[in-house]
Amino acid sequence: MACFRKRNNERGTPRGPSRESCFVELRIEKMVQGGEGMGRLPDGRVCFVAGALPGELCKVLLTIQKKDFTRGRVLEILEQNPHRVKPRCPLYGRCGGCSLQHLDSERQAEYLAQVERENFKRLAHADLPANFKVHTGNPWNYRNRARVVFCGSREGCSCFGFREQESNHAIAFKNCPVLTQGLNDFLKGPAKSIRARELNVFDNGKGQVSYYYDGMPASEFQKNAVSLVDIGGRQIQSDASVFFQSNLGLLPELVDAVCKAVDDGIATGEASDEWLIDLFSGVGFFAALLQDRFKRVTTVERDEGCLRHAKVNLSAKAENVSAPAEDWLAENVVDIPATLIVDPPRTGLPKAALEAIARSSVKKMIYVSCDPVTLARDFAKLAEFGFVMKSAEAFAFYPQTPHMEMLAVLSR
Repeated sequence: MACFRKRNNERGTPRGPSRESCFVELRIEKMVQGGEGMGRLPDGRVCFVAGALPGELCKVLLTIQKKDFTRGRVLEILEQNPHRVKPRCPLYGRCGGCSLQHLDSERQAEYLAQVERENFKRLAHADLPANFKVHTGNPWNYRNRARVVFCGSREGCSCFGFREQESNHAIAFKNCPVLTQGLNDFLKGPAKSIRARELNVFDNGKGQVSYYYDGMPASEFQKNAVSLVDIGGRQIQSDASVFFQSNLGLLPELVDAVCKAVDDGIATGEASDEWLIDLFSGVGFFAALLQDRFKRVTTVERDEGCLRHAKVNLSAKAENVSAPAEDWLAENVVDIPATLIVDPPRTGLPKAALEAIARSSVKKMIYVSCDPVTLARDFAKLAEFGFVMKSAEAFAFYPQTPHMEMLAVLSR
């Protein structure tokens, strides 16, 4: 391993136990969570390498050295993976938005599926189903929701950008290849009069772009932030300040999978049409699409902005509860085979929620996850309570990045 001396307190050098930064030739064994390549140093330590692909021989700069692992970035590719491609974006490697543009778009789902299989084997001691599928869509110009940063004015127009990698500094773009053309056009057009430091923008898929910024006046909010999206035969109301799915092109496939899981549960008797419980329900998206199938509907969401939209999206029979999901579960008895949908944040299900589900009469649950790692962790706990995985699918909502969402159908 060759090394060159560089003091740790120099700007831009991550701190670690070693006072020298080193470079090393490293064979990459596999891709791991987060899209990094993984190899092993001669001393046996694992090294996670940004920008490396499985099978490649790379010259790697070690940027962080710990007792049991290291991190680095590629300086030179000595032997190249055949699926490596030239990134499309001229800002790739600087912008913090994408980290997989160096991997052929047609192969990204294949690599990420293997990562998730290993995650479940390592964290849940379980195998994903043999028919585990990753749903994919358009790999470019797909992203209909984003947060951009104001970068100043140029030639009379505002410039917007994203945060740089591992930095709070912003880097301006002229045309982002993953944003919808509607968003790109908007940020070069009417947005030139907006002077907010950060701007949330949302393209509803019909050429209408809504936006939101902190401190937005109520009169402007109603006019410019609220949006309507047609999905699953319904019109769903939301706004640019709250969470909504960022890939409308692929979203119908997730909707179809959730509806199928619900119908299968009712048909087999594992669940019933007596009661739909939708936890972490956001704007009431899933409940709005499914409410006609059930006699009783309860949504549970703590964000007041989301709840305002849920009251519009759902019929009068729905009960929209403002509370943390774990608190509601702890205080309410679910003593019938209700249909349960959970769509938690990246942190997964709180411990109290897991225990309340275990004590309930729920025999089938539909888990929509934005982080497969926490899904694997939660499944390991749910398996202790008798749940088994009936099916699992993934959805590549964020091409050119390592992020995927998953749908797991569990029953006991």
